[in-house]
Amino acid sequence: MFALYLVVTLLASAVNGLAAIANFIGHEYPKSQADKLRVPRSWMRPLGAVLAAGALGLLAGFAVPVLGTLAAAGLVLYFLGALGAHLRVGDYQLGPWGVFFCLPVAALTVSLAYHGAW
Repeated sequence: MFALYLVVTLLASAVNGLAAIANFIGHEYPKSQADKLRVPRSWMRPLGAVLAAGALGLLAGFAVPVLGTLAAAGLVLYFLGALGAHLRVGDYQLGPWGVFFCLPVAALTVSLAYHGAW
């Protein structure tokens, strides 16, 4: 069970960390998504900070399990908000969103299964 917890958590942390970096450096993909979703580009760094905090929180969960669980739950909520932004503008191409959403859901599920619910 630990191996699954380790792999899923590291994968979710890496993907969200890379997404945070893309937001911080002004990569074209997050900017194009912001434009498509009518989100101000000035939000890219704060949203990147939320992703970075989630990625670091997942890693911190190896030392303090409750932090990892809360970080995974926070990322799930973040991506539910992203779903709302997509639906608000009528964007139903949700493939990339689905990948980003499923990773923290999996991390949350595995964390709860490995550490147990509080």
